[in-house]
Amino acid sequence: MANAGQLYRRQSSTLESDEAAVEDDVIREYGNPELAETRLVSRPESSDVARRLATGVLKLWQLNACTEDAQQLVGELVANAVRHTTARAFGFRMLRRQGWIRIEVRDPSRALPCLLPPQPQDESGWGLFLVDRISDRWGVDLLPRGKTVWAELRVSED
Repeated sequence: MANAGQLYRRQSSTLESDEAAVEDDVIREYGNPELAETRLVSRPESSDVARRLATGVLKLWQLNACTEDAQQLVGELVANAVRHTTARAFGFRMLRRQGWIRIEVRDPSRALPCLLPPQPQDESGWGLFLVDRISDRWGVDLLPRGKTVWAELRVSED
């Protein structure tokens, strides 16, 4: 993670930047072709930044078919970290394994997310429900100082 902070600052100051710029940054920033990670400031606009990063990573990995599902997962996981923790920043990571991609959001809170079925009239509370429906599997890893909430998608490697 050479200059991930610079990547975030550039993206947050120009939220309208195009996917090609994000893809170029991802190619330049990460030496491991199976891993992309950065730290993001805990702000509502970080969901958009993380979704654009995910799109660039998936394009780099030539996994465009799962972009829509991955963007939804990224948006929900990041929004939950912003909304439900007092963290000033959090980690965002994507890993590629044979037939899978894994999306992780790491924050310093040890409070566990709770999957409750939302009611149709509920205006919030749909995030983890959507993660559960879209992902092939998801979970939480408790850490000595915080947790990682992750979701995985099965991908076809043509």
